[in-house]
Amino acid sequence: MIKKANNVKSDLKLVLASASPRREEILAQLNLKFTIVPSKVNEDDFTSSDPVELVKILAEEKAKSVSNLVEDAIIIAADTVVVHNDQILGKPAGKLEAKKILKKLSSDQHQVITGIAVLNSSSGESYVDYNITEVKMTALSQEEINNYVDTGEPLDKAGSYAIQGFGGLFIEEIKGSYYSVMGLPIHQLAKLLHKFNYGIL
Repeated sequence: MIKKANNVKSDLKLVLASASPRREEILAQLNLKFTIVPSKVNEDDFTSSDPVELVKILAEEKAKSVSNLVEDAIIIAADTVVVHNDQILGKPAGKLEAKKILKKLSSDQHQVITGIAVLNSSSGESYVDYNITEVKMTALSQEEINNYVDTGEPLDKAGSYAIQGFGGLFIEEIKGSYYSVMGLPIHQLAKLLHKFNYGIL
């Protein structure tokens, strides 16, 4: 059972190791008080044929990198990839790649895999989890793809779309966590924070 907020350790602050507005928005919706210290980890330095291992490693590395910058903090870090036909799709390099990715996802299912790490910077103790959510995208015309990419929304998103934005217009069905597709699965987050006696409710 999740402990009440008045049981939160007062000597540990909460830090989000991400510059993602989506992750910031999710934590704010949960009424959590936190500061943002973006990780400087270069995601291109890490590769793996296993997307689950990749997002777990990246999430933990992001948390560790920020732990060197803050004291007495519980650090939250995450990483998200899209997998289609066993191919890992990260953030597009530009408009052309975004259009190619959306063409691949059109009329088909894909997986959104998010790794999440929570780390105590004082003790170095950390826990890592992940979420896999199945997403079905509707058929997209080339005009729809072009118009969507022109909004600029897909250009910094794994899989070239944002489910909470215009990209949500193209999603027929999801099986799993909506918040994981946004970039931060709150069910796993609550469980990991609970390990540090940090309650949300």
